[in-house]
Amino acid sequence: MAKFLVFSFLLVCSFSSLAQDPPGELLPQAQAETESQVRTRLTPFMERYMLDELKALRTEMAKFQVKVTDEIVQKELNVADKAISYANVTVTYFFYLLAGVASVLAIIGWQSLRELKKTARDYAETEMKKITTTYEHKLKQIERELQRKTKVIAENYREIERFQEIHGLWLRASQEQSPQAKIDIYDQILDIKPGDLDAMTHKADAALMMNERQWALSLCNRVLQVDQQNAHALYQRACAHAGMGHEEQALSDLELAVKNNVHLGEVASDDEEFDQLRQHPRFIELTHEGTDSHSDS
Repeated sequence: MAKFLVFSFLLVCSFSSLAQDPPGELLPQAQAETESQVRTRLTPFMERYMLDELKALRTEMAKFQVKVTDEIVQKELNVADKAISYANVTVTYFFYLLAGVASVLAIIGWQSLRELKKTARDYAETEMKKITTTYEHKLKQIERELQRKTKVIAENYREIERFQEIHGLWLRASQEQSPQAKIDIYDQILDIKPGDLDAMTHKADAALMMNERQWALSLCNRVLQVDQQNAHALYQRACAHAGMGHEEQALSDLELAVKNNVHLGEVASDDEEFDQLRQHPRFIELTHEGTDSHSDS
């Protein structure tokens, strides 16, 4: 709750600073840049809040699973205890009944009391053996179910630890200024979670910062083989094509990226990778569409 209040306070302060400037004093471009800067400052807080909430949710789910498992085991044991008690009482009364019948039969000469007691004892032992076998089987089933649920809980804990480790690496990457340092951190994330599309697209972004456009192009192609509509990968590939002088490919990828995420048109208008396309009519149309849509929203 405290994190949410801090985030709300920062959000209100940021928009209040914007509201204090008279509408006529800022040009539309300056307003767009100011809003972009505010959004950039707020993004880490939003990400941190969402990740903390997800972490808390996973922890609560793990605790809930442990609690449910304990309740199920306790209920099963209570049922087994009651059933055994009921069987013991039933056999005891049945034995008394047979003893009484045996006494009557002994009196009238059908068979001796000893034979009736032996028969009753054998019958009682047989029934007790059946009941014991049945409940031993049920207890083994409960034990197997407990082992299975314990394994699931352990796997959930390992997943939580893995998520926390990846979250820490993302925070480190957001604080690094060196592109090579960012790439090293993204490689660590990919070692923990192979095939992570976000890590590969951010790695391509860092490669572009190092002017490694061919490397960035290869990374983007790998992402788009899995997710053809990934707007971030399409945008990074457009940057790589633009830097390599492939104008048509760059414009085609940029058009798809803007179609999936209108905000990228505004980002492209300020990106140095598209300096060679500034005067191209199609580029102007795409960036203006992104800016107009953002202003409408």
